Amino acid sequence: MMRPSFLAAFLLFAGSGAVQAQTVPQPAPAAPALGPVDPARLAVADRLVAKLLPAGIYKQLFDKSFNAMMDKIVGQVGEMPVAKLAQMGGVTEAQAQALGAVKMREIMEIYDPAWRERQRRTMQVITAGMGDIMTRVEPKARVALARAYAREFSGAELEDLDRYFATPAGAHYASRALLIAMGPDMMEAMNAIMPELTDAMPGLVRKAQAATADLPAVRTKGDLSPAERKKLAELFGVDPETLEDHASSSTGTE
Repeated sequence: MMRPSFLAAFLLFAGSGAVQAQTVPQPAPAAPALGPVDPARLAVADRLVAKLLPAGIYKQLFDKSFNAMMDKIVGQVGEMPVAKLAQMGGVTEAQAQALGAVKMREIMEIYDPAWRERQRRTMQVITAGMGDIMTRVEPKARVALARAYAREFSGAELEDLDRYFATPAGAHYASRALLIAMGPDMMEAMNAIMPELTDAMPGLVRKAQAATADLPAVRTKGDLSPAERKKLAELFGVDPETLEDHASSSTGTE
């Protein structure tokens, strides 16, 4: 069965995935190499991006907007019925109904009376660390965005944008656009989606199970060849004979 601590972590991060996806770069499939960019257009795009992504913008974003958003999500997760969470984890509707109206908070307060404060401090550390990481990658982000603008807009369009950003209204927009997009109003709207997401998730899980029903079952230790067990044990950094227990604890299942 899924351990309560794993379930809490799963919900906290799964529930915030829709928002995180907008703020944290996600790994993407390898794409074909892009062609060269027109130098004249790139020069204008560089000026635009310097205003759209001013130094320290990501640090501001993670220190303020993201921290506030995560505080709300922790509270929302605590108030979710365990039955809903269990369905999101893949249990049947009948099994979920047997759990009744018990809320995640009620369970976690027994396992860990300080769970809410623990989650809050944990997310503070994570968001602060993400802010530091994003600050380090800001220069690369500016280069990439400038190249993207140079490809997307014509030279005349880039010059129009440059003139607009030179106006008081344009300068205000450019310097605040990202923070506004992840500000309190947008966070409120994203948080309002959470109940819908929770309600829809069990159905989506069932659809995913149906879509993968024709695939072979996930193999167990007994299904693996000696060479495969050896390789997997090396990846986990354990003895092949303890592989099963280690793999079980790593996935949070029993």
